[in-house]
Amino acid sequence: MKFVFYTHSLISDWNHGNAHFLRGVTRDLQRRGHDTLALEPQDAWSRANLVRDQGPAAVAAFHQAFPQHRSQIYGTKFDHEAALADADVVIVHEWTEAQLVERLGRIRRDGATFTLLFHDTHHRAASAEGEIAGLKLDDYDGVLAFGQTLRERYLKAGWGKSVFTWHEAADDALFRPLPEIDKTRDLIWIGNWGDDERSAEIGEFLIRPARDLKLDTVVRGVRYPDHALDELRKAGIAYGGWIANADVPVAFARHKVTVHIPRRPYVEHLPGIPTIRVFEALACGIPLISAPWNDVEHLFKPGSDYLVAGDGEAMKKSLRDVLSDADLAANLAAAGLETIKARHTCRHRVDELFTILASCGTQNVAAGLQSREAAE
Repeated sequence: MKFVFYTHSLISDWNHGNAHFLRGVTRDLQRRGHDTLALEPQDAWSRANLVRDQGPAAVAAFHQAFPQHRSQIYGTKFDHEAALADADVVIVHEWTEAQLVERLGRIRRDGATFTLLFHDTHHRAASAEGEIAGLKLDDYDGVLAFGQTLRERYLKAGWGKSVFTWHEAADDALFRPLPEIDKTRDLIWIGNWGDDERSAEIGEFLIRPARDLKLDTVVRGVRYPDHALDELRKAGIAYGGWIANADVPVAFARHKVTVHIPRRPYVEHLPGIPTIRVFEALACGIPLISAPWNDVEHLFKPGSDYLVAGDGEAMKKSLRDVLSDADLAANLAAAGLETIKARHTCRHRVDELFTILASCGTQNVAAGLQSREAAE
């Protein structure tokens, strides 16, 4: 089968977490013998910022790390009808320009035989509801929502014919423990500042605990304003800027613990949706301590897979405990990794995708399932 993904960018993961998941999903589809193609806009904000921040070498590094992935850049004159002529499944990410979302729906309505799905991996359905409400989704065969609470918003608003929950997951071909690397530093946090959506929380759950405990701490991510960088410096925290997602497993392996600091819109309006970093960290076997979020779908086992700190003081205590108790750290790492392997890899999500496609009446799904069995 041929899968075409309209994505903001496959090449760039600069402030663009969906690229992580898409790379893992396409890797597993390829492993099963399917053809994949990513289409990304010429003016993609993430890719433009990556080149501005890191230079063209970052794009070359992507192709070196993921030589199997095909990504084609389209402009205003791109022939989408021709590009999709032999597609079996077309998945359109929610950052796709609204006019193109509508155009792809018309192609499907006018007789195209591919299954057309809309994929939402953001909080705009809650934080910018009008933007999602304005999208023309009537001609789409279904919507993939990356959490049950997001799915419920689509259903309540009547957006799309059928809505399915399709969580993100870890690409465990990339994200895995690296025990041969020495853990020489204490704490790492990989996350972007993010439009003040968690600025207070970063101070409470990361900066002040690391400062008070005098931990050897590293922060990686982008879009940190000057005042945030000043706070990190005053706390003795090293700031390393952007990190390619392909380099994250090594970075985790060099540290003894990491933290999860969810964005406020998810905590307040879309409970049960963690960022993809939770899946990736646990897949790497690093102990994780999280600021509060409500795992309403029981994706994990809080207290076993990771610790939950209700406030900054609790975070400080948990960090001290994990760093001083080797057995606690090892048990957390093992439990989190076991849960990922059992439920939350991109292989699991591709299995779920084929189940969704079958319910949408997609042709050739039986062949897709057979290719899975042949690959295993």
